[in-house]
Amino acid sequence: MCSTPPAGDAASRPYSAPLSPRPTVVTGFDAPEKRWQPGHRGVDFAAVPGVTVSAAGAGRVRFAGRVAGRPVVSVQHPDGVITTYEPVEATVDEGDHVSRGEPIGTLDAGHPGCPVLACLHWGARRGVGRDAEYLNPLGLLGAVRVRLKPLEKDPP
Repeated sequence: MCSTPPAGDAASRPYSAPLSPRPTVVTGFDAPEKRWQPGHRGVDFAAVPGVTVSAAGAGRVRFAGRVAGRPVVSVQHPDGVITTYEPVEATVDEGDHVSRGEPIGTLDAGHPGCPVLACLHWGARRGVGRDAEYLNPLGLLGAVRVRLKPLEKDPP
């Protein structure tokens, strides 16, 4: 398990973690090579059932309901990112405007594959359907470091 690293000046960022205090990541982002292949299109945060889940950023509630029997909330943000929160019993309705840090629901237990008592699965993407590009949501927090690999030189 790892903690989400500090994100510099968090007050100046448009996004914050959807749980407080800063949550622990128990399952990381693992994008599939092809969009139809299996992968983990988000991160799982360790939590307890009933904890308040907040909007990671300001936006409009795009969906609040059930998908495959699980409660889900998604928020469309002005920059085109859609964040998703699962399994979350919504306290907001589709079309509501929310601010960063505003409560949107409470966490249910039962996220498949969660290695602890309860997990919040937090996802992020740009676009919908076949055009959806899944993002590592930790990047919204400034918590993803980019490392460039040196180019290999051709042997002499």
